[in-house]
Amino acid sequence: MKKSAAIVLLLLLAACAWWFSGPYLTVHGLSQAIEQRDTTRLDRHVDFPRVRASLRAQLSDYLVRQAGPDVAGSPFGALLHGVGDQLGGAAVDTLVTPMGIGALLQGHVLYKRGRNELQGGDSWAPVETAQPLKEARHRFERLDRFVVDIERGPGQPPLQVVLEPQGLRWRVVDLRNAIPASR
Repeated sequence: MKKSAAIVLLLLLAACAWWFSGPYLTVHGLSQAIEQRDTTRLDRHVDFPRVRASLRAQLSDYLVRQAGPDVAGSPFGALLHGVGDQLGGAAVDTLVTPMGIGALLQGHVLYKRGRNELQGGDSWAPVETAQPLKEARHRFERLDRFVVDIERGPGQPPLQVVLEPQGLRWRVVDLRNAIPASR
């Protein structure tokens, strides 16, 4: 009886360790994928359809707030909002894909090279790697939701990367505060 209780306790502890280490392993994998500009590994850690849906909703909300109540209430404003929503949605659908993120990371390399942010200062050296998760704070919001806060600068709310379990792994499912909420 004692032996079976010890085995059950060990299995329970192993399951808890696996559950609570999962988000940290995902954040580490995301960080490495970004540093190495590996879009295949990035795709493994991000649920792109859910992230796109979230960003489209944030962009639509932002456009309505920027237009103001006078424009948003008029027929012309509704037409402009519809056009802006379609164009913004198309941009989100294009950029928030593994290939779109890969293009952004390549643009980051060109930007760093243009600013002469190179390893060792040598003009032929590789650029310093992007490390957006280096200073990030992590926390469990619930047992099934993990949030990574990335500071963006004074006066701006942190970008919140939300992870949730999907099957046996944790994946990014939402980006909060990606688009400003108001003027």
